[in-house]
Amino acid sequence: MQRRLLFLLNPRAGVQKGQPLLQLIQQKCEAAGIAYAIEHTRADADYSILKEKIKAEQMTDVIIAGGDGTISAVTAGLRGLPVYFGIIPRGSGNGLALAAGISKDPAKALEIILKGKAQPVDGFLINDQFSCMLSGIGFDAQVAHDFDRQSKRGFWKYTQLTLKNLASVKPYAFKLKAKNIDLSVKAYFISIANSNQFGNHFTIAPKASLQDGLLDIVAVEKKNLFSVLLNIIWHIRFGTFTHDFKKRGGITYFQTSELMIQNHEMAPFHIDGDGKETAAQFTVKIVPAAYSLLMP
Repeated sequence: MQRRLLFLLNPRAGVQKGQPLLQLIQQKCEAAGIAYAIEHTRADADYSILKEKIKAEQMTDVIIAGGDGTISAVTAGLRGLPVYFGIIPRGSGNGLALAAGISKDPAKALEIILKGKAQPVDGFLINDQFSCMLSGIGFDAQVAHDFDRQSKRGFWKYTQLTLKNLASVKPYAFKLKAKNIDLSVKAYFISIANSNQFGNHFTIAPKASLQDGLLDIVAVEKKNLFSVLLNIIWHIRFGTFTHDFKKRGGITYFQTSELMIQNHEMAPFHIDGDGKETAAQFTVKIVPAAYSLLMP
């Protein structure tokens, strides 16, 4: 079947330099003889309405030019279709693209897309909401909620909000239940990671893989905050987490395919960097080979 690409462009995503993306898409696709169409991403994040267009126009690939939140919403809405997904990273962190080895350079990302080599990658459900990369409860979710309300985006704005929230950070009470694990913790945040990236090469779960059928759980627990931050930086920098259950230096780390989290103090919640309504309990389950991603 001849390839037909549907590009979804997020005009609000990160600040970009270089050749305008629309011009680059036109140039590359026409040179490769590949048909394409362009749509804007949706403020309501409902991409199910594109299903009929994709079927009617026999689109074979959906290409997302945006950040992790946009990628998450698009794959959630369209992953049941027989299409490949591609990424042109244009977000503040670009965690999924970095984990998949996709260049932040739009021209190089397009080369990966046009080669058409797709691999199945995992996702996961958290209270029946789809996440393609990383979700969290606690401190990082509060930053995500604050970031959602900003008119200006980008790495430095995210960093500014992170530092601002550090001044008032507090631990929350959680209970974690998984196979052979029943644990109560007071944690600043819990990350549920399908990829190793927060974004911007900040690696929260060094052993995480997009294709291993497992989720990596990281709980940063109540302790002297300065000591915790030093431990996080050390373990992230040198990749000293292991696959086995570990409880060290204020950090609990383990892998599982299913998890239940009781959120006793209604800590804030995010999915792939977008703030969501929290809940008193979260049921988490891996979705192996959830969709096919164009990768190097």
